[in-house]
Order: sequence, then structure tokens, then C-alpha cells
Amino acid sequence: MIKLKSKEAIDRMRRSGAVVAAVFEAVRPLMRAGITTEEIDRTAHQVILEAGAIPSFLGYDGQGPTPFPASTCISIDDEVVHGFPDPGRVLADGMIVSVDVGAYLDGYHGDAARTYLVGEVPDRVRELVRVTEEAFWKGFEQAVPGKRLGDISAAVQAHCERHGFGVIRDLTGHGIGRELHEAPNLPNYGLAGRGIRLAAGMTLALEPMVT
Repeated sequence: MIKLKSKEAIDRMRRSGAVVAAVFEAVRPLMRAGITTEEIDRTAHQVILEAGAIPSFLGYDGQGPTPFPASTCISIDDEVVHGFPDPGRVLADGMIVSVDVGAYLDGYHGDAARTYLVGEVPDRVRELVRVTEEAFWKGFEQAVPGKRLGDISAAVQAHCERHGFGVIRDLTGHGIGRELHEAPNLPNYGLAGRGIRLAAGMTLALEPMVT
């Protein structure tokens, strides 16, 4: 069931999101050769705790064999999502590093991901990152009351395919609020005008995943 949020609830979610944004700024200087993904995770964990929040991912039980062991998912190069921070995983020039982080504050979650480039990377890789961010904003523009869920999905898909990229079809965005993952699932492909009608108070995590 989709849970509509009050203005107060959305204000609280903005504060959770601000903690996530602070993490992204704190780890930016670490995106250089020689840094381990565990060091990045440790910094993110500290920022979340110092803000009075709780890491949403740490101990998260997503019906896998074991609860998630870290405060961030750090995925490198062709890993799409859910990479584990590792003291043996060292950044090197040319890597694409995606940091996904969640923070729980005042009863609500914030969740976002950001992609960083380490050193020099090929132009096509830079274009991939640029197009993915643009696709997010194309979807964002459709996230207004009265539109359909498929309008978001179709906008993301169309922008990526227009630039010669494809979208990952077996992973989706999602609703978010008191729970990290809430209804509805939000695919990165679909047909405009299809799906549930969007309403004020819905809170969605748009997560374009592009290849």
C-alpha cells in the first residue's frame, strides 16, 4: 500500500536527505587512488552518527542470507548496486565509484546515490555518468500530482536510449518514508500514461541505473 506523507513528515524526510547530502560532500575528497572502500564507508558512518542519525543500510535485512554489514553500498565499474565496502578494495585511476547511502532521522529515511570518477576516464564513461544524471532529472520533472508512474519511467528510459545507453530492468527505484523501501516499485522503463496516478504526499526514490 502506498503511504501518503504529511507536510511535517516530508519536512522530516528533507532533514534525513540533508544528512545523506552531507555524506556525499564528506567522501568527495576520498575519491582518489589508494583509498579503500572501507575508508569511504567509515567516513560516511561517522558523518551520519555525528548528525544524530542512524545508518539505514547497516544491519538491513533485505531477505538476503545475512543483514547488510556496512553503512554504504559502494559499487565500482560494472557493479551496478549493492557492493560491499572492503578493506582490500583499493581505488585506482579510471574507476567509476557509486556510493549509495541512507540515513534514518526523526522517524524517516533518506536514501540517495552519487557517482564519482577517479582520475582520468574515457569520454564515453563521462557521457554515461552525465546521461544518467540527466535521466534522473527527466524523471523528476514527471513526478508531479496527476501524472502516472509510467511517465517517470518512460522519461528515464527515453533519455538514456536517445544517447545510445540502456537501462537496467531487474532493479528499480521505490517509495520511501518510515520504511527504507516502500511501495511502489519504480522501474526505469515503461510506457507514458500507464501505472498508478501520482498524488501529493507520495515520496519516491528515483534510481536510474544505466548501462
